[in-house]
Amino acid sequence: MQSASATFQDPARPRRWYASLYVQVLLAIAAGITVGLVWPETGSALQPLGDGFIKLVKMIIAPVIFLTIITGIGGMRHAEDIGRVAGKAFGYFLAVSTLALVVGLIIANVVQPGAGMNIDVATLDAGAVHGYADKAHEATIPGFLLSIIPTTFLSALTDGSILQVLLVAILFGIALSLSGEAGVAIHRLAEQLGEVVFRLVAILMRAAPIGAFGAMAFTVGKYGLGALLGLGKLVATFYLTSALFVVIVLGLIARVTGFSIFRLLRYLRDELLLVLGTSSSEAALPALMQKLEQAGCAKSVVGIVVPTGYSFNLDGTNIYMTLAALFIAQATGVDLSLGDQIALLLVAMISSKGAAGVTGAGFITLAATLSITPAVPVAGMALILGVDRFMSECRALTNCIGNAVAAIVVARWEGALDREQLRAALAGKSAQGAQTFTASGAPAD
Repeated sequence: MQSASATFQDPARPRRWYASLYVQVLLAIAAGITVGLVWPETGSALQPLGDGFIKLVKMIIAPVIFLTIITGIGGMRHAEDIGRVAGKAFGYFLAVSTLALVVGLIIANVVQPGAGMNIDVATLDAGAVHGYADKAHEATIPGFLLSIIPTTFLSALTDGSILQVLLVAILFGIALSLSGEAGVAIHRLAEQLGEVVFRLVAILMRAAPIGAFGAMAFTVGKYGLGALLGLGKLVATFYLTSALFVVIVLGLIARVTGFSIFRLLRYLRDELLLVLGTSSSEAALPALMQKLEQAGCAKSVVGIVVPTGYSFNLDGTNIYMTLAALFIAQATGVDLSLGDQIALLLVAMISSKGAAGVTGAGFITLAATLSITPAVPVAGMALILGVDRFMSECRALTNCIGNAVAAIVVARWEGALDREQLRAALAGKSAQGAQTFTASGAPAD
């Protein structure tokens, strides 16, 4: 599927610096922080700007995933190819997401961000986390599995569940690949619809700076920097751990696969700034899938790996879960044995899957994990409630980067990666030497 975003600007025309989505979002984030600090009430009132932009993007996620998957799978000759791609993806997800949990556990034991706080659990406001705990109890494994099955075919495209869209799209794509000439005609129509949908994505991305401005102004205006400074050691430890995970763990994986993690971050800077500004990795999902296809990953691989990874490959959320759980234990004076920590790790391996399908995913999933492992008091989550919003931005960034790396790795394993196109894209050029274009319609560099 050819990117429609490139049609918004003639590559021969000189690009003005302010036309770059990267610059626009960066300026919007800075302006949002300023408004939140100087006029906190005004900043808090700007929440609808950020929420509205995220709703606009979520509106288009279902058709993007559906059309990408059915056109990718519909072009496969054998249905077993789909199972092979999914199997490799889930193998990667299990290994890397488990490693993220272990990293969070190790760092929490070494740094001990909650040590010395001596918080009495009885003094904590358990009611502050009551609603999250209720939602956590609803997120049972059987309930999660049944929630993947939509009520109707069309409801999968309207209910906002990525996994439901994924299930329906995979089944439809398989049927399409087995339908002979009728399937070929529908496949061609789906590709044409896909071009229109990605043009719509490019239009929506023009509103990204407004959404980033509103979301950042609300965050700083509502919670202030005081809350961030009060629990600064936890927040700083989490950000540093996530950065090290991206640079060292994902960097080594990238190096073995044949690309540089730093060039990938540069290539995806528009999408990552959008995630930073909105605290939502879903906000960049359509543009991320488009960018990975432009970088040489097969459409069928991107269509399966990226949407699935948004529920099963949440590296940032996994680091947060074990790190935050041990922080609460340390802050409340709970001494966790090695057995307790292993039990926590095993529970988190299960509870973290499907987290993206729940509103307030990271915090709710942490509540679910602590409710199953009673050694750590769930009421202790009140300690981090005030700064969770700041940490959600880092969770979303790490999740987004992790899924981009996963798509490239699985594409390489499948022999479905154009390595020349990848090198050219990460260098800021297309395979033919032309510039690549972002969702804003501006050249990537």
